[in-house]
Amino acid sequence: MKLPNGDALIKGKTVTGFSDTEEAAVKLTKVVPFLLEDELKKTGAHYSKGPDWGVYVQTDGLLVTGQNPASSAAAAKALLKQLNKHD
Repeated sequence: MKLPNGDALIKGKTVTGFSDTEEAAVKLTKVVPFLLEDELKKTGAHYSKGPDWGVYVQTDGLLVTGQNPASSAAAAKALLKQLNKHD
């Protein structure tokens, strides 16, 4: 997603997502069209990760990202917290 000025929405934002090492662990690095961690970095995001398969969430402004499926509940809670701040 791009902003009106052409920059990526995540440029300069701290984000997380499925890591290259998690992708390698499930043997999908040759199957998926790109590795998410690498693409996030290429677009100018500040990629951060926790331990593989652990719960890890990053919030930067209104943007909430979770590293992997284990992070889903924590990401949902972080999103609700953000929404409650902006009532």
